[in-house]
Amino acid sequence: MKNTTLTLKDQYAAFKAENPKVRIRDAAKQLGVSEAELVATGEKNIALRPDFQEILKEIKTLGYVMALTRNDHAVHERKGIYTKATFNVHVGLVVNPDIDLRLFMTAWHFGFAVQEKDRKSLQFFDLDGTAVHKIYLTDKSDKKAYDALVTKYKADDQGAPVLVQPVDKAIVETPDSEIDVEGFREGWLALTDTHQFFGFLKKFGVSRRQAMRLAPEGHAEEVYFDSVKGLLEAVSEQDVDIMVFIGSRGCIQIHTGKAKKLLQSGPWFNILDPEFNMHLREDAVDSVWLVKKPTSDGVVTSIEAYDKEGNIIVQFFGKRKPRIPESEAWRKVVADFLVKK
Repeated sequence: MKNTTLTLKDQYAAFKAENPKVRIRDAAKQLGVSEAELVATGEKNIALRPDFQEILKEIKTLGYVMALTRNDHAVHERKGIYTKATFNVHVGLVVNPDIDLRLFMTAWHFGFAVQEKDRKSLQFFDLDGTAVHKIYLTDKSDKKAYDALVTKYKADDQGAPVLVQPVDKAIVETPDSEIDVEGFREGWLALTDTHQFFGFLKKFGVSRRQAMRLAPEGHAEEVYFDSVKGLLEAVSEQDVDIMVFIGSRGCIQIHTGKAKKLLQSGPWFNILDPEFNMHLREDAVDSVWLVKKPTSDGVVTSIEAYDKEGNIIVQFFGKRKPRIPESEAWRKVVADFLVKK
């Protein structure tokens, strides 16, 4: 840490007094520290033991909550009730129509029970102090269950420093000339499930955005960002069910359902529905791709937005389930509203 806890606490207090509307994530950047370090300065905040898998298995006891996962450029907020998390070593799942998560526990290093005015939450952070997932209580949540969970997993040493370390998140692309492009394209066309895609990219040593460039003809086309707005407007107007994927290093959060209320607010393009909110920072989007992947149920079409470093910001799919083909309604709005770049 760059400062002692006391010094940082004083710095943050002074910063908040001068900038009362600045969110903690942005405050951390301006102060040159991590969000986790700022959270640790809160007098009412409680450090949790790193028993994150066990904690997640008990989130269902809290009842109706709001799950939040974000990256640098997009935020995904979904209300509902967690079902019990299940794990296979370091990879976990929470799957139900409301809360749908893919959990990557090697990126979970710090946890806190956080009290902000009248709002309580559980917040989890990566080794560098970046938030990977947050769970907020709502008016319908079981406050007693929350208190019991915090008491059960409260860390013994509440004064222990948050020792963050840098995490190398840079995407290093193998030169196209060193890629087996023909084999890569053949492999793409041989896919039978969208879940195979990550392993497929790893096998060929191809980054995600590089895959867009090298994809078989007709399977990845760059489109204008403004066409994404048109797409979501059509989704809203035509009442089409979609899936929205937004992830951190430790969690991918998925919404399946409607996207009805759309709102532009400065550089942010938003979906603001009662159960689901999305906030997308438009000026961070460097490229948008229409992507087609073959599966045993037919072609699956997605819209994927990337930042200038090649990180994926958000993915949109039509609502679908295994053994059920992609909806024609989704395919129609994609065909009608996406303009080739």
